[in-house]
Amino acid sequence: MNLNRFKKTLFSRSTLRGIVGIVAFLVLWEAGSQSKQWLGFALPWIGQVPAPTAVLKAWIGLVGDSGYWQSWYMSLIRVLTGFLVAMLIGIPFGLLMAVSKTFRSLAFPSFELLRPIPPLAWVPASIIFWPTQELSITFVTFLGAFFTVVINVLGGAKSIDIRYFQSAQAMGASQWDIFRRVVFPATLPSIVVGAAVGMGITWEVVVAAEMISGGGSQAGGSGGGLGFFIWNSYVGGSYAQIVVGMISIGVAGYLCSATLRALGGFVTPWLKKR
Repeated sequence: MNLNRFKKTLFSRSTLRGIVGIVAFLVLWEAGSQSKQWLGFALPWIGQVPAPTAVLKAWIGLVGDSGYWQSWYMSLIRVLTGFLVAMLIGIPFGLLMAVSKTFRSLAFPSFELLRPIPPLAWVPASIIFWPTQELSITFVTFLGAFFTVVINVLGGAKSIDIRYFQSAQAMGASQWDIFRRVVFPATLPSIVVGAAVGMGITWEVVVAAEMISGGGSQAGGSGGGLGFFIWNSYVGGSYAQIVVGMISIGVAGYLCSATLRALGGFVTPWLKKR
């Protein structure tokens, strides 16, 4: 993105509307949280939530805390590891089911039997069967992205117009040429969508898995991941830190999604013209 385009995006009407929306949300949140001081009574629900100023104060206090950043690091490593393994296995698995009727007949029934099981339902089993807690959390994170990636790849490959195959065959293309020139490029947008959705699910799963399993943290709760950071803050009665942990997950998820969108735009440049 060149400088002029960056400035145009930064000061666009859409960006300004987004900023206004965030500011309005923060003002309403602050007013609702401070209702007991300002109005003499606490508004239902929002009156019990820490105010943005209290959350910001807690966040500033955590900037120099190595345990907080270790939690970021642990959750990010778990998400990226599970996500990358899901992509490395899920994309070939989905493509193979799309191009091979024999493999699809063998694999699809088992896949559909396992797909509806929520990833968090695997947490107890993974703790039992995997040798370390770290592998258990990573495995559950992998499951969160795997089924989504596979189903998107399969759906994208199956939706390719049959006339593309007929045209390629009429021009003498081999099966490998058809896969390389038709199937894979046509499936790329579905892979990007599946990756974006799968990334969001991995963040949801890793946080819950860290809360349930204890995050693999050592004594003192340091470095157990953002999920365990939130749980530890709840046990310690630090409600402002709970919100800090929630916002941290939102920021981390947004950064991961933005990176995937940028990579998706790079590998599918023809979609920008639509």
